[in-house]
Amino acid sequence: DLESHLRRCQQLSVTVLTDHQDLNNTELKTILNSMAPQQYRIRAKLRTYKPQKLYQSIKLHCSKCNSLQEVPDGDDFDFILQGSAVTAPNPELHNTSWYDSVMWTTQDQKQRKIAIHFVKHDEMLQQPEDTLLMIEGGTLKEVWKLTKRFKCVIPVRSTEDDLELLDLSAPFLLQGNIKYYGCKQCSTPKPIKSLSSVAAEQRPSWEPTEIAQVLGIEPLQYVFIMKFTLVDGTGALNAYLFDY
Repeated sequence: DLESHLRRCQQLSVTVLTDHQDLNNTELKTILNSMAPQQYRIRAKLRTYKPQKLYQSIKLHCSKCNSLQEVPDGDDFDFILQGSAVTAPNPELHNTSWYDSVMWTTQDQKQRKIAIHFVKHDEMLQQPEDTLLMIEGGTLKEVWKLTKRFKCVIPVRSTEDDLELLDLSAPFLLQGNIKYYGCKQCSTPKPIKSLSSVAAEQRPSWEPTEIAQVLGIEPLQYVFIMKFTLVDGTGALNAYLFDY
């Protein structure tokens, strides 16, 4: 794996890190005193790399404002879901022209009220693998159960007038085991009824980019970032890896 490979690179006295066979080797000192951009071939040792744990290399990037942020963990999402469950689903928002609603009360001590809204197409429910649904009052475990069966799941809460997205610290969409996040700075969330325009399409595909667009969300992309410090006896150079 990559972590053990990086450790081996550190142990080797010299590591060839580029593949420009037509170029002569250039000392790091020369590169540090040169103006960018240039193309060089170097022979250097990998002194350190960050982050030390590979999973910490995954970040969320906004291409609009160029911000980077940590990927929230499951506990953060669970906390937001618990907070939204305090407000009971508004029955007046159930069973509209473009979604069917089911509501029940859990049998545990908390007796939570859960509502699931199944989006219709041509006034019919689609097959589960093609269905987008919205859930109110569910726990993290219940949300993940739904993602295994249905194509798209959007966690929502009730207002007086419409359903709305949760805090953008939570994913605005879950598809399979992927959580899609929006940029807090660049997004202007719209009411959930904006999705009715996608439901009215001839063949709604429920693509995350299209869902984000109609909901006023600037989507964040998962990126892989690492920092390497290279040395060759003449100087130290920081190299950054950034990839989608």
